[in-house]
Amino acid sequence: MSEAGSELRVRSKIWLEVDGKPVFGRGRDELLRLIKKTGSINAAAKEMGVPYRKAWTYIDAMEKRLGFPLVNRLKGGAGGGESSLTPQAETLLQKFDRLQEGFNEMVNCKFMELDF
Repeated sequence: MSEAGSELRVRSKIWLEVDGKPVFGRGRDELLRLIKKTGSINAAAKEMGVPYRKAWTYIDAMEKRLGFPLVNRLKGGAGGGESSLTPQAETLLQKFDRLQEGFNEMVNCKFMELDF
């Protein structure tokens, strides 16, 4: 089972899908939060260690599958552009936080109930 002195724990992940295709989960949640923090898709991608193109592709796919914009983009000149989250993105992040919180509590309770 487990080594002496180690504690068995349960872990779980949730994500949202549209028509069987992933649209939102932990990585995309992190991307949106970093865009909010940095004001830049490029800076958020760098902080995550992914290419800008991949981050942009994630945003584009999420927006198409969800049917609403998540990121306001302003093209920039010499100083670069600026990005911010839409109100719909802010709401999505809040709801996903609440979903994860309730989900993790439920899984942890069930785990304790089963007395592994």
